[in-house]
Amino acid sequence: MEVVWRISFLLLCAFQLVSAQQTTDADEVAALNKIVNYWNLRSKLNLTIDPCAQSASWAPENANPRVACDCGGNTCHITHLKIYALDISGEIPKELFLLKELMDLNLGQNVLSGPLPVEIGQLSNMQYLSLGINNLTGPVPSELGNLAKLISLSFSSNNFFGQLPVDLGKLTSLQQLYMDSSGVSGPIPQELANLKSLHTLWASDNLFTGKLPEFLGTLTELKDLRLHGTLLEGPIPSSFGALIKLENLRIGDLSKEDSTLDFLEKQTSLSILSLRNCRVSGEIPERIGTFAKLQYLDLSFNQLTGLIPNSFQDFSLLQYLYLGNNNLGGQLPENITSPMLIALDVSFNPITGNLPLDFARGGFSMNVIGTSINANSLLDGKAIGMLQCLQGSAKCTNQVPATSFSIKCGGMDQISSSGVNFDDDSEKLGAASMYAHSSYQWAVSNTGIFISNPNGPIYIAKTDTQITNTLDSELYKTARISPSSLRYYGLGLNNGKYVVELHFAEITMDDTQSWKGLGRRLFDIYIQGDRVLQDFNIQKEAGGSKRALIKTFEANVTNTIMEIHFFWAGKGTCCIPFQGTYGPLVSAVHVYQAGATDAVSSSKRNKKHVGRLLGITLGCAAGFLVISSLFYLWWAKESSGHIRVHIASPRKR
Repeated sequence: MEVVWRISFLLLCAFQLVSAQQTTDADEVAALNKIVNYWNLRSKLNLTIDPCAQSASWAPENANPRVACDCGGNTCHITHLKIYALDISGEIPKELFLLKELMDLNLGQNVLSGPLPVEIGQLSNMQYLSLGINNLTGPVPSELGNLAKLISLSFSSNNFFGQLPVDLGKLTSLQQLYMDSSGVSGPIPQELANLKSLHTLWASDNLFTGKLPEFLGTLTELKDLRLHGTLLEGPIPSSFGALIKLENLRIGDLSKEDSTLDFLEKQTSLSILSLRNCRVSGEIPERIGTFAKLQYLDLSFNQLTGLIPNSFQDFSLLQYLYLGNNNLGGQLPENITSPMLIALDVSFNPITGNLPLDFARGGFSMNVIGTSINANSLLDGKAIGMLQCLQGSAKCTNQVPATSFSIKCGGMDQISSSGVNFDDDSEKLGAASMYAHSSYQWAVSNTGIFISNPNGPIYIAKTDTQITNTLDSELYKTARISPSSLRYYGLGLNNGKYVVELHFAEITMDDTQSWKGLGRRLFDIYIQGDRVLQDFNIQKEAGGSKRALIKTFEANVTNTIMEIHFFWAGKGTCCIPFQGTYGPLVSAVHVYQAGATDAVSSSKRNKKHVGRLLGITLGCAAGFLVISSLFYLWWAKESSGHIRVHIASPRKR
């Protein structure tokens, strides 16, 4: 009898345990199954057990995909859904909005298309919503304003259009707003002034218009503000002086009205300050040198005057200093190369005097092209020759001037199928560099650093993939890349009209059906100071990645110098397929005098039968190289005085 009683007791306990086990809301289970099927996720999220089972493989915080729940009551509800970087495609299914208790939804880095449904406004418990790096279209729905509990919102790197909804101003708990490269346009709504808790705002690479909003200066919790590559107009409002918690401030590419640096007074928490290409005028305040946490300072491509402050010798953490393309005069502060400084760019300023102390130490790079600095003490003889040529007079002359130059950007020398001998350009460049080819026929300079690039300071792109649409695949397998400004100079050229062939192939960004194929590279090109291409997109014009493209222009040489300038104007995606993927890219440069008998147009020859002409072309090229080598022996390398070479690019628009 006692045994029967014990068995009955155990069966009763087991029954009570089973009956007390919590299960997920049946409607949510059904909705989740439909979502999984729609996005073909059954192999990764096989819901053979209850979705909220704590032992499930998708329950841990680091799981992807992830489903997590709140089981505080008798029924479990799905509160977290992460389907991140799994290349799910199609539209957002309506079943998603049956998960009413969602607090954290991460659908970032996929290829979702179609509109963002207005039903998103029904998920009133949402705190973290990430839709960044997708292919969503249509307007940003005003119903997002219903998500009053939102702490973080991301819809960056999409293809939305139209203005931002004013209802975003209702998100008063919002701390992070990522909308860079999202496609939105028009004025930034005044209602965003209500977002007093905001500490991160990324809004670059959008078609915003009107004045840079003064109300942004009232968002005093801001620590990270990024606004470059828009259509916004200056000036930078004085109200920005109240943003004393800023750690990262990047504003660029403002038009029309000039700005000053007067608002920079108490921003002592700044570690990154970039006000590049903002029409900033006036002098640089001494007090900026007291910003002890500053590691990156970029004031390039502005209209600054006066001297470089002596306080710039006192930076303790500064690693990158960019002051190029201004109107700064006087001499460099003697100890401006502080121990932590990695790169210094003062190019294209009327600066005089000598190079700074300790300029030759290891790990330090410097660009002083277009200044009147005495560079005779440079250890690199090639750099001396280039600077003397660019600084010493209005001309860079040979005994017999050159009529062409060709460069394999970022790679070893190569003879193309049409007989063009492209010079080696594999020299390693730094974050502020200048380099002259051993022939003194051309030179190159680079400025900028890819901030947060996981691959480090790399300025050459490479691929092993075959390049299509060309007979010269190898010519396009390397390229120079730059985060800011890349210039090539032809030196000692015969004056006259020239043909400029620029060779491109997008070898870093993919064009696959993955989220990695959603990147957009945009940059401007200037030749002899004139902008010949704006918002140039290699991939779009070539019809895809890993496809060769040649752009041809004509330009006049009047002072024996040709300048080709590749300039990033803040546009394009920043972080696809990884952070720091943006800026100019060029595979090769071929320049020859129009009508010259030794000129070879590779863009035309690639379209003809190469075999019949190859022998003649190679013979001419070889003869030209032999004769040119003799001419280089007679090159006049010495210069008289220090006269600045005026090469005006980019021009303000």
